[in-house]
Amino acid sequence: MMYYRRALEIQCTQDKSDIAKLDRRKTVESSQEGLASLEMAHVMADIKFTYVVSCQVYGMQKTSKDKRERASYVNILNLMLMFPSLRVAYIDEVEAPTSNGTTEKTYYSVLVKGVDKYDQEIYRIKLPGKPTDIGEGKPENQNHAIVFTRGEALQAIDMNQDNYLEEAFKMRNVLEEFERQKYRKSKPTILGLREHIFTGSVSSLAWFMSNQETSFVTIGQQVLANPLRVRFHYGHPDIFDRLFPITRGGISKASKTINLSEDIFSGYCTYSLCILYGRLYLVMSGLERSILLDPRIQANIKPLENALASQSFFQLGLLLVLPMVMEVGLEKGFRTALGEFVIMQLQLASVFFTFQLGTKTHYYGRTILHGGAKYIPTGRGFVVYHAKFAQNYRMYSRSHFVKGLELLILLVVYLVYGSSYRSSSLYLFVTFSIWFLVASWLFAPFIFNPSCFEWQKTVDDWTDWRKWMGNRGGIGMSVDQSWEAWWISEQEHLRKTSIRSLFLEIILSLRFLIYQYGIVYHLNIARRSKSILVYALSWLVMLSVLVVLKMVSIGRQKFGTDLQLMFRILKGLLFLGFVSVMAVLFVVGNLTISDVFACILGFMPTGWCILLIGQACSPLVKKAMLWDSIMELGRAYENMMGLILFLPIGLLSWFPFVSEFQTRLLFNQAFSRGLQISRILAGQKDFGEFE
Repeated sequence: MMYYRRALEIQCTQDKSDIAKLDRRKTVESSQEGLASLEMAHVMADIKFTYVVSCQVYGMQKTSKDKRERASYVNILNLMLMFPSLRVAYIDEVEAPTSNGTTEKTYYSVLVKGVDKYDQEIYRIKLPGKPTDIGEGKPENQNHAIVFTRGEALQAIDMNQDNYLEEAFKMRNVLEEFERQKYRKSKPTILGLREHIFTGSVSSLAWFMSNQETSFVTIGQQVLANPLRVRFHYGHPDIFDRLFPITRGGISKASKTINLSEDIFSGYCTYSLCILYGRLYLVMSGLERSILLDPRIQANIKPLENALASQSFFQLGLLLVLPMVMEVGLEKGFRTALGEFVIMQLQLASVFFTFQLGTKTHYYGRTILHGGAKYIPTGRGFVVYHAKFAQNYRMYSRSHFVKGLELLILLVVYLVYGSSYRSSSLYLFVTFSIWFLVASWLFAPFIFNPSCFEWQKTVDDWTDWRKWMGNRGGIGMSVDQSWEAWWISEQEHLRKTSIRSLFLEIILSLRFLIYQYGIVYHLNIARRSKSILVYALSWLVMLSVLVVLKMVSIGRQKFGTDLQLMFRILKGLLFLGFVSVMAVLFVVGNLTISDVFACILGFMPTGWCILLIGQACSPLVKKAMLWDSIMELGRAYENMMGLILFLPIGLLSWFPFVSEFQTRLLFNQAFSRGLQISRILAGQKDFGEFE
């Protein structure tokens, strides 16, 4: 970024030289005049350009004893010594005495520069309180430092942005946009510039995001500016009329929870569920069978399949990448754009962006239903590390895994109960894009997780997962130490929401009862009966399961800690009872193996419905002394979901080439080679977490 200063110096010197050339009386400039011209260029650059780095933790790094933090402080100090016009703004926390003889924490915005191997304080401004208590971290980081800037124009740069001397030469012309006469009284207050993201070459994910931001910032923001006449700050190389945002609360709206992040631009997608539940009704009621076996439909089945084929092709989101291809094509040529698009698809870019859409969908929907929001800091360090299975599960269980498994059950039920009359190609065209969505939501975190398919890492992850699931909650137990603590924290939004939202949550949960109602009448043991008693008996089975879970919960409380043998005997007796009941049903009731699998598909969603309603009505459930049963039901479901997700990982970890392929898929060639060398040097020890 200091190229801006260098560009100003060159332009100033060049302008001076051009003036001298126009003056025919001065054909040769003396050396003294040359030195004076160079000094004038330095002064002019200092007048016109200042660069402020807002680093909140600089003061903490300065006094820290941690080697890494001290190294960061030394690096920043060296930059200030290397570039005298560079300034660093940080928040200083001081214990100040009060009038009653005690001390309290006082916060200051501090600006420093580098002088003679040390940092020298220039300004210190007392703050009314801790900035991050008032607003979010990133916007407050910008707003507390904006007071130290000077001039009429202000450019905001994110730390993953690069700059070039050629780009710096454009700045003088760009700033003229603020004064152009064509705008008349409606002069612009913000100008958008193209991004130069230098982190895009590190890994495939970084490349995906840099291409996405290029198309979004360059094309999307231009549409917002013209013709829509609205422009949002995206935190990147935007240039502001400095006085405009300063008099309106800053360049970033920092209200806590309300303005969470300027990077949030979300879409909400319910297409896959408004589609599959409709088809589930059609296949269970028999309407789809009667429609597809109609002779008039049979005559037009081929045109229908062709229409569905084109529809499923576009459902993969290929239209969403068209702006990116066009932008790259305009800058680098369409052959290059097409090549980059193909490479991105080979590196599973569609999987990543489909998964990212699920994140936005989940939290956007939860915020609409219950309100509130939460910022999860990702950190800004250049760190590549292996995330444990339990960590991924905590992050994505509710937003992706639960919804992915719900869609998976819908797809399986739709496949099983319609296969007798529906062609396989028709099913494929209808559901292909949803199968892709399911695979992305269930396995993308593990595909893009470094060292996920190494056998030793897999063993360690399984051990950590079982330990996390088994730990009891309580005082002092954090969410990353105990499943119970995490499970309770995941219901925080239900404890702070309104009665109306809880009612809507219960209504939405009732959709899971459709499976049981539709499937029980297709069981062989039901003997094609349409009586309501069949459905009532299915609820008797469900009640029996809940009673068993209640017995397990009581046994865990009484025998789980001190009398492990008694607890195992209880579980053994329950298992023998289950086997006996199943044997009787097979012999007397003509129960079949297909009925067993169908019951699993029908009763599993019902149990999840009971779990969701129990969580929404937690005060009433606790009064009825049933909360422990709900928790045991939740534990059983979490164990099953974890096992379903972990089985493919464990299977693929048996094959060493899978891990090698993943490394080459995720990272660039130089980084992949360095990772392989680190394995050799480490003697196949733990090498997943490194910088």
